[in-house]
Amino acid sequence: MKQLAAVFGLVALGACTTQPGESVGFHNGQAGVLTDGPTLGEATMNNTQIMSGEKSYAIDLAHKFANKVPSMVNFAFDSAVLDAQAQTALMQQAHFIRQYPEVRFRVYGHTDAVGSAAYNQRLGLQRARTVVNFLVRHGISRSRLEAVASYGETQPLVVTEGRERRNRRTVTEVSGFVQSHPLIMDGKYAEVVYREYIKSAEPASTLKLVQQEAGGEE
Repeated sequence: MKQLAAVFGLVALGACTTQPGESVGFHNGQAGVLTDGPTLGEATMNNTQIMSGEKSYAIDLAHKFANKVPSMVNFAFDSAVLDAQAQTALMQQAHFIRQYPEVRFRVYGHTDAVGSAAYNQRLGLQRARTVVNFLVRHGISRSRLEAVASYGETQPLVVTEGRERRNRRTVTEVSGFVQSHPLIMDGKYAEVVYREYIKSAEPASTLKLVQQEAGGEE
């Protein structure tokens, strides 16, 4: 019993190590959801997502997105203008997002520490909106870009009071599924995440027929 109590004590201690406002995003990276502790409603939703499989598949898809495309773009000092490098990265994001019409994404804006906190909050939001508008112009429904948010200067990659390009960024992340989509209503999360694998497993004759119908190779 004493050993069991000690284990529970360690678990409880570990659960207390997350500080208020700490990022708890999918991959504990540059952006995520800020929380001051779970409420009863959040715990219920979390349990529902885990039981349905939604949460694990959303995490799988988030990792896939982060591994396949550059999820972060950077900005010049005091600017929300997309340079050529940022546009190239966002074109890759748009291409990925178009392949998953059942999935929602969120864009987070960040700044460096130069300037007031209020100004940087607005600038971070402006950068996030610039990215959202770019994605919309390249074929993504605005309704699937679930929200834009700004962390301003509060989550630097490089801790410095000076100008730091790596801190002047936006981060695009998977935020969940479009619940009204037929596949999601049927709970077919795996089919969404592993669509490429499912497609590759189709018989060659089926793939050839699809190519011919689409005007592909004979």
